[in-house]
Amino acid sequence: MNRRNWLQVWLVAWLSLIPGWIAAQELLNPLDFPILLSGGFGELRSNHFHSGIDFKTQGAEGKAIHAVQEGYVARIAVSPWGYGNALYLAHPDGTTTVYGHLQRFNARIAAYLKEQQYAQERFQVDLTLIPNQIPVKAGEVVAWSGNTGSSGGPHLHFEVRDTKSEEVLDPLERYIERVVDTRPPKIQGVMVVPMPGKGVVNGSARKLKPTLVTAKNGKQTVQERIEAWGEIGLAVRANDYMDNTTNVYGVRVIRLSVDSTEIFHSDLDRFAFRETRYLNSLVDYEEWKTNHAFYMRSYIEPGNRLRFLEAEEQGIIRIDEQRIYQVVYTLADLAGNTTHLAFQIMGKLQEIPQPDTTGRELFRWQSENRFGAKGIRLTLPKGNLYNDVAFRYSVKRDSNALAATHCLHDKPVALHQRALLSLFLQNDTLAEKRQYGVVRLQNGKASWIGGTYRKGWIDAEIREFGEYTIRQDTMPPHITPLKPKKGVATQRLQYRLTDNLSGVERYRGEIDGQYALFEMDAKSVITYRFDPDRLTRGKHQLRLTVVDACGNEAVHEETFTW
Repeated sequence: MNRRNWLQVWLVAWLSLIPGWIAAQELLNPLDFPILLSGGFGELRSNHFHSGIDFKTQGAEGKAIHAVQEGYVARIAVSPWGYGNALYLAHPDGTTTVYGHLQRFNARIAAYLKEQQYAQERFQVDLTLIPNQIPVKAGEVVAWSGNTGSSGGPHLHFEVRDTKSEEVLDPLERYIERVVDTRPPKIQGVMVVPMPGKGVVNGSARKLKPTLVTAKNGKQTVQERIEAWGEIGLAVRANDYMDNTTNVYGVRVIRLSVDSTEIFHSDLDRFAFRETRYLNSLVDYEEWKTNHAFYMRSYIEPGNRLRFLEAEEQGIIRIDEQRIYQVVYTLADLAGNTTHLAFQIMGKLQEIPQPDTTGRELFRWQSENRFGAKGIRLTLPKGNLYNDVAFRYSVKRDSNALAATHCLHDKPVALHQRALLSLFLQNDTLAEKRQYGVVRLQNGKASWIGGTYRKGWIDAEIREFGEYTIRQDTMPPHITPLKPKKGVATQRLQYRLTDNLSGVERYRGEIDGQYALFEMDAKSVITYRFDPDRLTRGKHQLRLTVVDACGNEAVHEETFTW
């Protein structure tokens, strides 16, 4: 071993003593063809950051998936939603790799999985294995790629986790040398945000989105004149790109400087799952819900606990001199490609509008908040708000309805954990009380929240403000056979399960009185694949029982011959 290699080994050994430090060593390609990504680490999604990278699988399912290093199967999770069929491999270097949306597992893993599913008599399982119960070798085929769970198309979702903390790390650090990336991030827009009652931009308390102009050489400039006074924040909308693909990705590094001093720095290299919902504070949540656009704040709200954010004075810019403030955004990806946007903010003395607090109640971000009115009780435990909210409540009453429609606030606000909402049931006629539930109304549609009946009230947990009322679900689910005449010929039976409101909560299939494993996909289609180890040739009696969240039950029976 030469001196350089010896020093590298010594450095890795020394750094490994630091809690939470894991060497970003290169990993094997889990696929048999060159790497192209359809999704990147830390990308902004609804209520969460993307926790891995998505490998393209040439637009098809059934591609061999290899273990990226030696280890053992630590966990097998199967669900109609989320990661679908997912495999977790633990490795000697202190990491766990995750493979999601799989079509199927190799023979050893599949046999163990089916054994446990029949033992638990359920399709959806989350199995934790003892170390080395199922060992794997580096490069071994452990599964085949698919499109299971909440997947929008065939691909492999891949994660690298710190085994001890279960924090997710950016897997691209292990593959950056095998990805062609010469394209820098691109800024799609900026937003200037006056702090309520403390700042003003161009004479208004409203957010300003100035127009960006891109020259032929790619250089971007801000077209409008920006005049501000007091405290303001900035937000940026941007995407990253790679060679040989039209996909867009999240931006790894964002820096903001004012007058050559860096006031904000974001480097999304790792996060914990308990932190992922803080995304709703990192972005301008109102802009996301209203216009479906992610503007990433370059200032930190007081209730935001994301550890990869650093800022001076929370990133708030104080415009208190009548002069030009030089602003520069610098965005970078992991390959070192950077983009810059420089613009000016003119400090101009102007009256700072004060918010209208008439009919509003101030909810403090650092404390518990309670609200009550006729037919409603709302409790927000401490830690739910990212910033103070001047809460506004309104109500739409209808004596013929089960309950009034309660409007919680006039702008979208996300709650970090859960708030307790209790609504009064003004027309209580059902003997089966669990058939009542809180619903959220959006664009004319009711989304079932559920809840518990308590002396004429329904108690439920919510995660954002909006319009809420009570509905009832007294109708059983519907079971629809799919291709019934071809079922025996294709060696499977399929049915679609639907429900009018509360949703299918559980189902059970039995053949000749014995449990039968029906797999379920995200489209609520359940499939029984004829199993020669458990099903004999001949005539059989099938019974399907489906129950929704309100306890309404549907039963389907039929005879089939194999």
